[in-house]
Amino acid sequence: MLVLWIGASAFIIYITHWVYHWRNPRCNGKLPPGSMGFPFLGETLQFFKSNTTNDVPPFVKERMERYGPVFKTSIVGQPAILSADTDLNHFVFLQEGQLFQSWYPDTFTEIFGRQNLSSLHGFMYKYLKNMVLSLFGPESLKKMLPEVERTACRRLQQWSIQETVELKEATAAMIFDLTAKKLISYDEENATQKLRENFVAFIKGLISFPLNIPGAAYHKCLQGRKNAMKMLKNLLKERRAMPRKSPSDFFDFVLEELQKEGTILTEKIALDLMFVLLFASFETTSLALTFAVKFLSDNTSVLKKLREEHETILRNRENTDSGLTWKEYKSMTYTFQFINETVRLANIAPVIFRKALREIQFKGYTIPAGWAVMVCPPAVHLNPTKYKDPLTFNPSRWEGVEINGATKNFMAFGGGMRFCVGADFSKVQMAVFLHCLVTKYKWEPIKGGNILRTPGLQFPDGFHISLMEIN
Repeated sequence: MLVLWIGASAFIIYITHWVYHWRNPRCNGKLPPGSMGFPFLGETLQFFKSNTTNDVPPFVKERMERYGPVFKTSIVGQPAILSADTDLNHFVFLQEGQLFQSWYPDTFTEIFGRQNLSSLHGFMYKYLKNMVLSLFGPESLKKMLPEVERTACRRLQQWSIQETVELKEATAAMIFDLTAKKLISYDEENATQKLRENFVAFIKGLISFPLNIPGAAYHKCLQGRKNAMKMLKNLLKERRAMPRKSPSDFFDFVLEELQKEGTILTEKIALDLMFVLLFASFETTSLALTFAVKFLSDNTSVLKKLREEHETILRNRENTDSGLTWKEYKSMTYTFQFINETVRLANIAPVIFRKALREIQFKGYTIPAGWAVMVCPPAVHLNPTKYKDPLTFNPSRWEGVEINGATKNFMAFGGGMRFCVGADFSKVQMAVFLHCLVTKYKWEPIKGGNILRTPGLQFPDGFHISLMEIN
């Protein structure tokens, strides 16, 4: 009996000691304030708790009020520092590859692939980034502009003869089809297997609680990835069996790289790259476009000003039947202000992950080596000291502000050397779609439009509109 009592006491002391050290991690200096939550689980449940606000996520806002703009936490078993501090955010992006590196929780890398673009570093990352810029860089986009316009005009015309259209789904399909054609010559209408269906399943569980059991959103997400990757592998096999005489899409370019002597590109990296590009190119942009049209529906003065800019472009053309030129695209001053304001308030990326490569001192606090750093764009974009009335949709606040990359107060497309390689492509897609929409159509919201953040942005009921041509 005494032995049992001693054993039980020792176990309780051990557990108490372990829990204490979990909640009070060792550090050579002073950790930021905050809570590590429960052992293993940390504050994961609170982080993934859904909300319907356009404001700073409750998880972050409550802790900012309690601890300040920099605090410690633990998400999916990883100790982390969450930063709403503009100086720390800027420092993290500036020191990419030196003091910090891109990092995502194991659940994310399981979804996107362990050889995906976000998980690679150094020369390999730069090599892949240059490959992607060959498709999405400015010179390629100039050539792609007419096709983007034709696609937008054709889809809008199709939607206008329907009773209603669910905008999020419709724009996602439009962008996916165009991008898949450029990447892998994929034709959704004539394909025997529907590639995008797998991405729809993938998206539903992308930013959800990482519970990998049948029926859970995360499990469905993994299944969607598995099916999509299988299709891409089969396509790669077909291309290798019947190579084309001259490259016609990005996949051909990738195949050429794979066949070069001494190449550093592997089949695994190539397939993960194609998967990420297919996903990133359409999901975030369709969310932003849906958010944009919702704002236009609620702000008639903004719609009037946007329409005036695009009608002026049409009036100034020598040939009224010609399509958009790159010069006209670059002249869309108010449109770019509108896009900036849309993505500032949409906050599609709730956090940007990095990891400290070694112990770092910052403003009296210590960030231990190996800890994650979670940069929080919403806390920056909705800071009232930087943006007057931050929850008000006001594109004119960007008047006279030139933004070609990220700044301390604007990081909708990331920052530093990992600034989103598809940012220009997204802006082209949005600007051209808006041009076609406001010059030729009017619309009426029918239902939906409410948002849900889990913590990523969703439209759980879609955004249904009735689209009509302007006479």
